[in-house]
Amino acid sequence: MLPDYTINVKLREEMNQQKAFVVWLTGLSGAGKSTLANLLEHKLYRAGKRTYVLDGDLIRKGLNRDLSFSPSDRSENLRRVAEVAALMVDAGIIVIAAFITPLEADRSMIKQILKNCGMIEVYLDCPLSICEGRDTKGLYAKARKGLINDFTGIGSLYEPPGTPDLKISTGLKSVEESVKEIYDFIVTLDPALPR
Repeated sequence: MLPDYTINVKLREEMNQQKAFVVWLTGLSGAGKSTLANLLEHKLYRAGKRTYVLDGDLIRKGLNRDLSFSPSDRSENLRRVAEVAALMVDAGIIVIAAFITPLEADRSMIKQILKNCGMIEVYLDCPLSICEGRDTKGLYAKARKGLINDFTGIGSLYEPPGTPDLKISTGLKSVEESVKEIYDFIVTLDPALPR
């Protein structure tokens, strides 16, 4: 049984003067997850909110450096991230998680872990051709040449979310429009956010 600490999430939210929650960005590599996470955090920061971005590259360098890209390790990677996000929400922080999260089974697991955290699932819908065109790291090219196995969208399946809280066509909308759409949506969770 967990200890019953006196200071809880409600008190931390009061101190931080904000509602804590998780914005989980899912989509193919190149759909704009990291870019939008960064800009959304800037917008929230300018509004005086305490935030943190959890990003795949950052997590893989530290917390999850012991994991490979096998299907089971990918699931474990996401499970650990969801658990960290839950702790950060308990600390009264707004968390922005930017992860491909390709499988519905993993997204269901994440939602279960974050069921009391006010999670918002944002699906960044972008055609594979546009994602490949934005491929600054050359990952799609390597996957097409067979140098990366099971790369999502090429050798591994991406299952689009059936009922995300928000779906943004990042292949059609500008970065600014996309950030505004996410921000406007989260204002419904925290009406104290400036419009």
